[in-house]
Amino acid sequence: MKVLSIKQPWAELILQGKKKMEIRKWNTSFRGEFLIHASKLPDKKAMQRFGFKENKLPCGSIVGKARLIDVKHYNNPKEFEKDSSLHLATQEFGNFGFMLVNIKRIKEIPAKGNLGFWNFPSLME
Repeated sequence: MKVLSIKQPWAELILQGKKKMEIRKWNTSFRGEFLIHASKLPDKKAMQRFGFKENKLPCGSIVGKARLIDVKHYNNPKEFEKDSSLHLATQEFGNFGFMLVNIKRIKEIPAKGNLGFWNFPSLME
């Protein structure tokens, strides 16, 4: 099954339903269900911004799943800002918004992350 590594607290915000779009600097043609991997190293600045305590969120594990239904390409800052409640990010993260639905938390599975979408062998379909 495909997996996407996302730093904490961004992965947790997706699982809580507060973040419905993942911003990336790259586009993808992939659509479908994938696993959410919480990267080994958290985004410390974002942890403080959203009030999460260090070492309180799982890192280095698959923590959930979601369905990617579309990718929105942001061409201007006003359009990006208009969707800020969906992605909670700044444009330094990128111009491509991965639109997520059917987000679910799953039992943690320790795993080493990777860049881009990657395959998790033991959950391959």
